[in-house]
Amino acid sequence: MTATQDLETATGLPTRDGEPLIRMRQLRKVYRKKSGGKTQEFLAVSDVSMDIHAGDMVSLVGPSGCGKSTLLKIFAGLHGHDGGELRIGAPGGTSFNPGRNVGMVFQQPVLLKWRTILENVMLPADILGLDRKKARVRAHELLEMVGLTGFGDKRPYELSGGMQQRAAIARALIHDPKLVLMDEPFGALDALTREKMNLEMLRIWRETGKTFVVVTHSIQEAVFLGSHCAVLTAGPARMADFFPIELPNPRSLHVKTSAEFGVYVRRVYDLLGVE
Repeated sequence: MTATQDLETATGLPTRDGEPLIRMRQLRKVYRKKSGGKTQEFLAVSDVSMDIHAGDMVSLVGPSGCGKSTLLKIFAGLHGHDGGELRIGAPGGTSFNPGRNVGMVFQQPVLLKWRTILENVMLPADILGLDRKKARVRAHELLEMVGLTGFGDKRPYELSGGMQQRAAIARALIHDPKLVLMDEPFGALDALTREKMNLEMLRIWRETGKTFVVVTHSIQEAVFLGSHCAVLTAGPARMADFFPIELPNPRSLHVKTSAEFGVYVRRVYDLLGVE
């Protein structure tokens, strides 16, 4: 039995050929806190299994507090796990270094107000000690890709919220990571800007070929963005389903009016018990 075949055997979830970039089996995470001389335990993730392959755009959707952000922190190497199995990186290949191989985008852009946009984009390269001249060239290329040509010398306060988030996406890509993790990246934006950023995100994903994992509370956004969708139950997180989204690419907002889109949305609603 191959590493991918056992996913369907153990969980009933579908499998694909080839070794995944991220392999999870019955992943479990417990938070511990000392109070009054006693240790209290909080089960954040109880049972999550899925395979994420290189080049996937995986959307994680579920209720607030179900463990979506915890999973991202585990992928990023910020937290360990307490049970089950997790492997990131192809077996037999080079070791996966989260500091070098992961890019992060948060709900807020978290740009340093005293640095220009170009300098903010270059921040991971500075921290990792990458060649600054090459990083500067790459930063200009990324600013062009995210639609911020000519804004490199601006300060964050001079940009709109959507533009700041574009800069944050460029910053997450500057060190050429294998995996890009996004935690509610568009949650703070107005509805129209959020729709535009969804389109931009899909374009950037196609152009870079990176592996993206995106946390969202929006079922429609999860379906629109994802090549695959992971549905998590109310905390502690359990995997309700993990399935491919076979909608046409590149996608336009018109796909949201299609019957096929509605079928996927209703599938997620049913899994989450939403009437």
